[in-house]
Amino acid sequence: MENGTMATMSTPAVVSYSDPDSSPGSGFSLILLSKSNPVFGCYMFWTSLLVMKMLLMSLLTARQRMKTKTFANPEDVRGGLEVRFGDPNVERVRRAHRNDLENVLPFILMSLAYVATGPNPLTARLLIRIGASARLLHTVVYAVIPVPQPARGLAFLTTFAITFFEAGYVFVCCLKYI
Repeated sequence: MENGTMATMSTPAVVSYSDPDSSPGSGFSLILLSKSNPVFGCYMFWTSLLVMKMLLMSLLTARQRMKTKTFANPEDVRGGLEVRFGDPNVERVRRAHRNDLENVLPFILMSLAYVATGPNPLTARLLIRIGASARLLHTVVYAVIPVPQPARGLAFLTTFAITFFEAGYVFVCCLKYI
């Protein structure tokens, strides 16, 4: 097997990988979806960070609701307040959270499929790091400290392009199996 290529059909999750930090020519077998694979380790770290960020978006929405006294359900209202909708601060955070659901989940799923194809380790880790960092930046410039366009658009397009590339890569790798 060549460096970074997939194994045969009998062992699809095993590849030969040369660690850039080890001596030249030394290689070892690893399971693609295991902590022993540095690409999968990178994926797990950044996926965990993105999932925690998405969970924190719920708390940010709740904080905005409390701060602006904007409650969407009658059972949440106390002390003579009324149910209100449409507060711009609450809606901005809700839109950012919805945008995460629409974009982070495909990124996470396609990155996992991409890692499973045994891509070039350097390329894969860069794509995962850049894509996840762009999503974190998107949240900051959309929901935390609103910044005028094109900041949000560039952050969105960065992860979108990476997700699309990964999907195309996986598609081409799997064509031979249909």
